[in-house]
Formats: sequence, C-alpha cells, structure tokens
Amino acid sequence: MNTSSVAPNGWTLALLGLVRYRVIVILVATLVIAATFVPGFLEIRTLSLGLDRAATMGLIAIGLTVVLIAGQLDLSGGAILALSSIAAVGLQGELGQVPAALVGLGVGLAAGCFNGLLVVVFRINSLVATLASMLLFRAICHLITDSRPVSGIDPFFGIPLTQPLVWTLSARVTVFLVLILLLHLWLTRFVAGRNLFAVGSNATSAAASGIRSRWYLFGAFVFSGLMAGVAGVTLGVASNTGSPVFGDTIVLTAIAAVVIGGTRLEGGIGSALGTLGGILTLASLTTAMEYQSVPAYVQDIVTGVTLLLLILLDRLTHSKRGVDVSLTTLARRFSPTNTGSQPKETERTIA
Repeated sequence: MNTSSVAPNGWTLALLGLVRYRVIVILVATLVIAATFVPGFLEIRTLSLGLDRAATMGLIAIGLTVVLIAGQLDLSGGAILALSSIAAVGLQGELGQVPAALVGLGVGLAAGCFNGLLVVVFRINSLVATLASMLLFRAICHLITDSRPVSGIDPFFGIPLTQPLVWTLSARVTVFLVLILLLHLWLTRFVAGRNLFAVGSNATSAAASGIRSRWYLFGAFVFSGLMAGVAGVTLGVASNTGSPVFGDTIVLTAIAAVVIGGTRLEGGIGSALGTLGGILTLASLTTAMEYQSVPAYVQDIVTGVTLLLLILLDRLTHSKRGVDVSLTTLARRFSPTNTGSQPKETERTIA
C-alpha cells in the first residue's frame, strides 16, 4: 500500500468521486435531460422498449467485460452474432427450432474457442487475432447466405422473447439482467473471479503466484463467444431472421459502454454493474435522441465525445487512484460540521 505525504483537498476528492461514480452521474443527468426535453420518456413502456433494444448489445458487453478485465480485446462479437443468428434461423427447417437455436449457441462457443486458441496457443495479439477472426466469420456469413438474409419457418416462434416476462421487462432483457448479476457475483464473491483481475493486471505475476493465467485468458474468449452466440440466437429468433450484416457496429458501441462503466482497456479493473450502468446510459442517450429525430451520425458524435471525456478524466486522476473516495469519506469531507480536518485514511487501493 502506498502512502501519500499530502492529503487531497476537498475539490480533489470531489473530482475523484465524480470519476469513480461517473456512470451514476451521467445516467442520472441523461434521464433528467431526456425527461425534460422528450415527452413521455420516463413512461414505463418507453423505458422497457429502450431496454429491449439494448439487451442485444448488453449481452455482447457482458462477454467483453470479462475479456477487457483480463487485459485483452475481442472485436469479433458482431460477426459471431451474425453467424449464430444465421445458424439458429437458417437450420430450423432441417433440425427444428429448438435444436437450431442450440446449434447457434454452439457456433458462438466454437468461435470463442477459436479466438482463444489464436491468442493463448499461437500467442497472437488479441487485437490482431480477433480482427482477423471477425473478417473470417463475416465472410463465412456472406458465403453461406449469398449475402442475403435467411428466414425461419414460424414468425411467431420468437414473439415470447419480446413480450413482458418480469413486470414490463421482456424475456431477453430479463436474460441479460440475470446474466450480468451472475457475472457481478462471480467477479466479487468467488476466488476465480478475483483471480481474473490479477491476470488482467499482470498475467506473468499471476502465473508466478500459482494462477493458471493461460486458462483464464482462454476462458475469457470462450465466454465472450458464447455471449455473442446468445445475443445472435435471441436476436435471430425474435426477428425470425438471420442476416450477414447483423451486428456490424455493435462491438464498438458495446466496448464504449463497458469503458464508460469503468472497465479499463489495460485490464485488471472493471465491474459488471459498471457495464450495466454504461449500457443503461447509452440506451437512454440513444432512445432520447431518436425520439427527437437526431441523425445517427450526431448520436455517434455524442457517444464518442462522452467516451473521450470519461477516458480523459480517468487518465487525469490515475495518479491518485488509491485515494479513498468512498461515499462515507466524501460525505464526511463536505459535511457542514467539517472543520477542515482531513480524513485519517488518505490512501486505499481501489480495484
């Protein structure tokens, strides 16, 4: 544990607190602004529709959270999504609907294993490896469909996925929320989850301490591929369509959501609940701007600027990452009864 000779002042604590809880701040600000300028934005139906649309990106983001915490990158999620949707829909006539959906999940799992082999066994940089696999998987999608969408045998089969299951949440939103909560529990309550952070911080040191780093890295890509498969199957079955162009830009948006949620591209730091906050923030921004008929390129500008500002704030405060900015400390520091004394504990390692 490092110690600081000079305790941070109130404004420094406020800035660090803003950075740490940035997802909550941005989400609340987005909801307030959207509710002010978009009539009916906070209605349950509007929010439910926005969540349902964001569920597919959310499933991709779950897998990316694990990969980024491990210090790697996976660009192939969108192509795996498209390939899985084509398998889940295009094979319905030969296998039946449920077996075809299972094949779609298997496609995602196999694609994740392929990425894991490239990175772990052949030691190819994850950016290069998944970029190559993305191009390969996308080309296979166009090859087997002749660049045309495929349709299922029953357009009503996937309707239950978009219907309310819990309260007003659709089935696929419920699946997304359950999976991200399970990931949160795994990352925070299980030794294996905590080991993943160690691998992302320094895989060599983690291996030296007895952690099987290579297996964790391989498992991260397998999990990411499976989540992309789940996203592709749910999207394909719900729309009764499999298309080679599905998920063209979804990975970039999902990475933005994960980074907005506090997961660092360098690895070792991240949060499943932060990813959930990032997904909700982007979903709120997108829904509000679409209701106001804002062009897609302007939406991309807003997302990009938001992401850049958050990364800049994170870098500016990186040197003070160990400062205690818990809610208790912030409340004590800015309490009216505070006489100017500094908190006794000025340093804490934040994972």
